[in-house]
Amino acid sequence: MFFKKNNSLKKIVREAEKRKIAIGHFNISNLEQLKAISHVARKLDVPVIVGTSEGERDYLGVHHAVDLIKSYNKEHATDNHYLFLNADHTHSLENVRKAAEVGYDAILFDPTPNFVGRGASGGKEKILEESIKLTREAVKIVKKINKNILVEGELGYIGSSSEIRKDIPEGAAIKPEDLTKPEEAARFVKETGVDMLAPAVGNIHGMFANAPEPRLDIERIRAIKQAVKIPLVLHGGSGNTDEDFLAAIDAGISIIHISTELRVAWRKGLEESLKKNPDEIAPYKLMAEDLKEMERLIEKKLKLFSKLLK
Repeated sequence: MFFKKNNSLKKIVREAEKRKIAIGHFNISNLEQLKAISHVARKLDVPVIVGTSEGERDYLGVHHAVDLIKSYNKEHATDNHYLFLNADHTHSLENVRKAAEVGYDAILFDPTPNFVGRGASGGKEKILEESIKLTREAVKIVKKINKNILVEGELGYIGSSSEIRKDIPEGAAIKPEDLTKPEEAARFVKETGVDMLAPAVGNIHGMFANAPEPRLDIERIRAIKQAVKIPLVLHGGSGNTDEDFLAAIDAGISIIHISTELRVAWRKGLEESLKKNPDEIAPYKLMAEDLKEMERLIEKKLKLFSKLLK
C-alpha cells in the first residue's frame, strides 16, 4: 500500500482522498469483532478505523477500548496496517470531553437525536443554528485537549441505531428536500471548524429486513465535497451496493462506516458454531465460525473500499 509508518489519522485520510479510495470504519462491542477487523487489516496491510458508539463504550469501558487498540497496535502494527479509534455518534459534550481525555483518535459529535421530533415547530434553520453552536463548542473542547484529534460533524439525520429495520427511522432525511444541501454544509464547516463531515445523502443507519437500501445521491456528494473541501464520511453503509460505494468514493467519500452488517455476520457465525458444537461450553472454542463469517465480510468491504478487487 501507500501509507507511511507513524502517519496520523489526518494524513491517512488525506492520502485516501488523494488516491480516491476510502478507509473502512467498523464498530465493535466485543473482542471477537476487534480480532476479526485486525486479522483482515493485517492480511491486506491497510489501516482501519475502529468505532465505538456511546452504548458500545458503556459496555466495553471507554478506557478499555483505548487500551485494547493500543495493545493491538503495539503487537501487530506495520508500516501500512494500523488501527485508529473513533468515538462514534457522541451525543453530549460531556462524552466528547471523556473520549478526548482518554485518547481517542477521532470523535463524531452528533447532537441531532436531541432535535428529532421537533420538526417544523423547531424550524430547520433554528435546528441548524443549534447544531452549529453545539458542534463549535465540541471542536473547542477537543482541540484544547489535543489538537491532533479529528472532530467529525454530522449534518442531517439518518437514524441512530445499527439494527435490522422494518421501516425508515422517524425523522430520517430521505426526501431530496431533507438531504444535506451543499450551501448548508459549507456554512456548517466554516462556522464549526470540524475536520470531517458526515452528510445525509440517502444513507440510513441499519439495514432493511426485506428491501434494498435507498440509492445514494452521488451528485449531491460531489457537490458537497466541492463546497466544503474537507474529508467526507459515509455513515449507514450496511446494505448499500458495491456500485454505489465506488461511485460515492469517486465523488468524495473518504471513510465508510459498516456496523449492522458486521453484527449480522457475528450472529450468523455464532448460530452456525452452536449448531456444529451443541455440547461445547468453552466460549473461545465457539468463536472460530464467528470469526470466519466476520472476516469474510470485512475482507470484502476493505478490498472494495481500497480498490484492491481484481
